[in-house]
Amino acid sequence: MAYILQLETASTNCSVSVAENGILLGSREHNSPSFSHSEQLHLFIEEVIAQSGISIHDLDAVAVSKGPGSYTGLRIGVSSAKGLCYALGIPLISTATLRSLALQKKVREGVLIPMLDARRMEVYTAVYSADLTELEPTKALILKKDSYLDYANKGPVHLLGSGASKCRGLLDHPNFEIDDSLVPSSTTMCEEAFEKFKGKQFEDVAYFEPYYLKDFILQSGSKT
Repeated sequence: MAYILQLETASTNCSVSVAENGILLGSREHNSPSFSHSEQLHLFIEEVIAQSGISIHDLDAVAVSKGPGSYTGLRIGVSSAKGLCYALGIPLISTATLRSLALQKKVREGVLIPMLDARRMEVYTAVYSADLTELEPTKALILKKDSYLDYANKGPVHLLGSGASKCRGLLDHPNFEIDDSLVPSSTTMCEEAFEKFKGKQFEDVAYFEPYYLKDFILQSGSKT
């Protein structure tokens, strides 16, 4: 039996969940453009552990969404995960943010392209088949009119997440379907986190860093 605490802070959604052997027991999340992670994350952890009927000392591992995404959000999530792992003497697991986002959309055909806003016309993105096989790895991409046209010429292309809103009016092939309401959630981390736990695919708690993908550039008024 394995109880895993899961933290997702890579986007505007502050999301916490607990799973037992890959099965979701409880969750708490709040999606706010003001990035409420620093105020809510630890409160959510306490609430979800209580909701799941366990104590914090029952946890066998902590899983954290590794990015890419918000620089500040990722730092908060990873720092919290490391602190818990140190204090409890349990392993740290990292999961792929964009894959977690893609898991929220169930489709039978075509490709899934999760996208997170990376400012201006740039997005963090990857490409997955309908069965979640990775077709293109995570990368930063500046969107253009011909982006992903090869996929659209073959079938449905599901554009997901905050970055997908940038595709409106730019990508006009009828096979493009945009759902920019979706955000990464800890509730879709369960399976990957448990598989990594069984395979002992743990991160080095001392040296693990989020996957920022590109250097952080401070901008006036920025909360990224």
